[in-house]
Amino acid sequence: MANLSASRLAQLSATIVESLAILEKSLQEHGVPSPTFDEDAPDLLPRDTVEVRDTIIDCAAEIQDLLQGPLDLIYMHGSINNCVSLQAITRLKIADMVPLGGQSTYAAVAKRTGLDELAVRRLLRHAMTMRIFREPEPGVLAHTQASRALLDPVANDWVALGTEEMWPAATKMVDAFQKWPGSQEPRETAFALVNGLEQSIYQVLESDPGRALRFANSMKAYILMQEYNSSHVVNNYDWASLGQVHLVDVGGGAGHVSVELTTQFPNISATVQDMDNMFKGADTQIPAGLEGRLKYMAHDFFTPQPVKADVYFLRWVFHNWSDKYCALIIKALLPALKPGARIIVNETCMPEPGAISHWREKYLRSFDLSMGASFASYERSIDEWKALFAAVDQQFKFHSVNGATDSALSLIEFIWTGEA
Repeated sequence: MANLSASRLAQLSATIVESLAILEKSLQEHGVPSPTFDEDAPDLLPRDTVEVRDTIIDCAAEIQDLLQGPLDLIYMHGSINNCVSLQAITRLKIADMVPLGGQSTYAAVAKRTGLDELAVRRLLRHAMTMRIFREPEPGVLAHTQASRALLDPVANDWVALGTEEMWPAATKMVDAFQKWPGSQEPRETAFALVNGLEQSIYQVLESDPGRALRFANSMKAYILMQEYNSSHVVNNYDWASLGQVHLVDVGGGAGHVSVELTTQFPNISATVQDMDNMFKGADTQIPAGLEGRLKYMAHDFFTPQPVKADVYFLRWVFHNWSDKYCALIIKALLPALKPGARIIVNETCMPEPGAISHWREKYLRSFDLSMGASFASYERSIDEWKALFAAVDQQFKFHSVNGATDSALSLIEFIWTGEA
């Protein structure tokens, strides 16, 4: 066994050295500096380095895991304390207390937050083990790339949502599974248990404007991430091949995806549908050149679809609803469908174990648990997507699934083969 472990360590180390050489060469060709934790370091690597980067991350993580004992391994992957320091940083907006390119002190942060200086030091030194802030000299604070990111209110709200809403819900997830086995009701969740109400997350947020705003901001943060960037929608499907089409962006929010599609593809006109408060203002600020090809419409996607179109696009609509409610959303499309109408779903396709890089799979499976804790939903595999549509009507025919290595979401296409 010892020889096998040593052989695996040597193999992983060799792969890292080889992959790093490839990565460094690519970065030089792109004129991109090598990654650092410096506060002014670039946020993203070039897209063509994603696969080799994933290899390096997985190999380095496996080496670390191999060299730890089993209990140390479990502790590192299940540490409950990470959220404690993150909660303090985001709730108190500590990133704003350290100037960009400058420094502050534990004492200064303690004075502004009202916390004891010892508490501030303990919290932030723990955060530093996650590369959030640094201590260039004793008692002095400065930014890293990660802490600098939290200066953006959207990013701060995204982390705060995790520590204030998702973390408490996660602690009650097993309780909810035991209390409501197999429930598909959004009011029967760990989130409901934490809040002491048998209400859905939507009902709870609706009654608290501050929490609702934080949730909305956290959704905006995903647009900033390479894995969720809307450019994948533009680049990973042959929109030009559809000819002149009208697209309905169901649950499209402020319509940023439809704006990109109609800008890039003159053959597409679009109607963005959502609750009217979701696109408030956007409908009066349609970009120049898109007048007449882009419009907004208030619509509840659980009610019958009033617009007959060629394409119905649903981005991140289904993943926070259980199969029961997803079926209702799909059924609501039926009155408007004509033969050949396309339903394009922009959602995660959960991989088979080991089918993608380890760190990406861990990320997706963590996200899947969050869907269960807060929405009584789950992230679906391609077979589960096919089964969902087939259960509504066998005349939905699966056509294709497209994705990219650096995208967390796929484009899953179904075609309506029934009558109008």
